[in-house]
Amino acid sequence: MTSTPSVIVFDVNETLSDMSPLSTRFVEVGAPASLARVWFATLLRDGFALAAAGGTAKFSMIGSEILRGVLRDVALTRGLDDAVRHVMDGFETLSLHPDITDGILELKRAGLRLVTFSNGSARVAESLLTRAGLRGEFEALLTVEDAPAWKPVRSAYEYAADACGVQPSDLLLVAVHPWDIHGAAQAGLRTAWLNRTDETYPSYFTAPDHTITALGELATRLAPDPHTINKRTDNA
Repeated sequence: MTSTPSVIVFDVNETLSDMSPLSTRFVEVGAPASLARVWFATLLRDGFALAAAGGTAKFSMIGSEILRGVLRDVALTRGLDDAVRHVMDGFETLSLHPDITDGILELKRAGLRLVTFSNGSARVAESLLTRAGLRGEFEALLTVEDAPAWKPVRSAYEYAADACGVQPSDLLLVAVHPWDIHGAAQAGLRTAWLNRTDETYPSYFTAPDHTITALGELATRLAPDPHTINKRTDNA
């Protein structure tokens, strides 16, 4: 195992993207903002349940079907189909968290390869990064739609390693979700937990290799010496 991983793998939903505006979309269709968090947690629960039982389904399909059930008894300001579409379309309008742009550029300057890996579609990641002017910094946008299972199943992370042409130990996953950190660690990846909100990491999950509060901290930890950064960049 090298001292520094060659590939940084980013989760997308909530790690790169700020999903808080989705609650506004719920309000716009006549639903309470609080339903957004309940809906997303239920979406993940059912995706994980499918994976645990050996199955899989697209994020958008699960999300739309659960959303339909969540909104069915709400006094909506528009038709149910239109309301579901309005909320789901919100994924392609989200912005990056404020710490992401500088952190991405610093990691790229350190000579590291950058990819995304999402339980959602690559199209959402493409839209997010293109609108932020960062698409060119990433060599690949990976999705579990091309993997055997959703994260946090081991085979999902093994797929990501194969797609990048490296061993799992040469990948470092950045995520805000402890379940993602645990799954990656169990598959042999190194990990960085992005804890923006001062949460407590669950003791029953494998601890992350790094805990950071903003993405820029990771580049400093992986390449703290500016001379090292310059050397890696020159050889890239």
